[in-house]
Amino acid sequence: MQTRREFLGSVAALGALGLPGCASLAGAGGEPGRLPGRGEAVIRNAYVMTMDAKLGDLSDADVHVRDGAIVAVGRNLDASGAQAIDGRGMIVLPGLVETHWHMWNTLLRSMSGDKREHGYFPTTLALGKAYLPSDMYQGTRLAAAEALNGGITFVHDWCHNIRSPQYAEENLRALRESGIRGRFSYGAAQGHPADQTIDLADLERLWRSWAAYSSGGLLSLGLAWRGVSTGATGTVSAAAYKRDFDAARSLRIPISVHANNRKGSDAIALLAREKFLGKDVQVIHATWVSPEEIRALADNGCAVSLSPYTELRIGFGFPPTGEFLAAGIPVGLSVDTTALSGNADMFAIMKVIQNIENGRANNEFKLPARRVLELATIEGARSMGLGDRIGSLAPGKRADLIMVNTRDINLAVFSEPAHMIVEAAQPSNVDTVMVDGRILKRGGRLTAIDTQSIASEASAALAALRKRAGWW
Repeated sequence: MQTRREFLGSVAALGALGLPGCASLAGAGGEPGRLPGRGEAVIRNAYVMTMDAKLGDLSDADVHVRDGAIVAVGRNLDASGAQAIDGRGMIVLPGLVETHWHMWNTLLRSMSGDKREHGYFPTTLALGKAYLPSDMYQGTRLAAAEALNGGITFVHDWCHNIRSPQYAEENLRALRESGIRGRFSYGAAQGHPADQTIDLADLERLWRSWAAYSSGGLLSLGLAWRGVSTGATGTVSAAAYKRDFDAARSLRIPISVHANNRKGSDAIALLAREKFLGKDVQVIHATWVSPEEIRALADNGCAVSLSPYTELRIGFGFPPTGEFLAAGIPVGLSVDTTALSGNADMFAIMKVIQNIENGRANNEFKLPARRVLELATIEGARSMGLGDRIGSLAPGKRADLIMVNTRDINLAVFSEPAHMIVEAAQPSNVDTVMVDGRILKRGGRLTAIDTQSIASEASAALAALRKRAGWW
């Protein structure tokens, strides 16, 4: 019988055979790393869920896109000369918005084990220390491909394993090559000393030269702040976290922080007392939050990001979605980490958010499907400060959209569209994905990414990583 070590070795060998350098971002017949052009297209005769309060849902409708922007939404649009895309049998809706994801550790998919020493934090700490810059590229590229395949057009890449400037460079290269929209939040490395700041000089370097990294404006820069909570290396010193925070505020970049994910935590109360809250601050998890802390978040205009699958899997508890929404707090949905969640299925995330909230309330109707869909589209965009650009389909907004095939067997009968998307749809139903007018998935296949090469290279990278770390 083949041992686990032998099996992993054989996987590494297979992966190495498929290594084509950087050619894995070549489209069908295209050059490596080249994204499709923007051009002009019109989707015809689809069921369009605009997620815009004024436009609403439109049956047998069209969406006209030109040079990366939405020109018009309506029936029988005049779009002569535009590439026509058949939308019959399709639901067209805004691209899904993801608001917090440690994309680098997608290489560690489902590696959070059943013993304390193999839990999420020990695993990411031990393996994160053994990462090479190329592993950052491989993990983030794998995550971006999975995101686009599943209809996620915006990601918040919460990058907390930047061990040198080259690690950030490789992570950003993967995001740019994929063509996805997102925020890159600069964080500390795994095992970073708790009494030291992050590399603030490198953060400022990126900020000053961001035009070279922004992928034509698709990517923005933020701070993945350690905050006042306890990290893998102990409680972060006040001097370090204050300097990190002040640096981000001086650069006027958004700040994101994990808080109140354990019973008895009062980190949000401390953040409020120390004046660390504001419209530029996103709080992640907050599963154990008091009414006073909810009010502090609302009063300061903070957004919240919820990741139900990882919060349940790791034992953080149930996300108090209803309380945040009742307080008027912008809420977004999150993958967090596939080391815990296993995958990046935003449809499943929507479904479980609804089910948890209705179960907590003992009320079938507490959190309606359309409201959940808003969290994954327009509300998620607003929570990231992008509600004026993405999250709904309206003239003038950027053309980030997806087409879901309702003729697939798991959808098959057209009933209640919002319920179909939240309760029945899967990544495999995503027929077409457009980001900023570029078609990155069509007919169920990614157009600019060779998924087989990405998978083989990622497998080889993980096998080499485990060997370096002695993690078998």
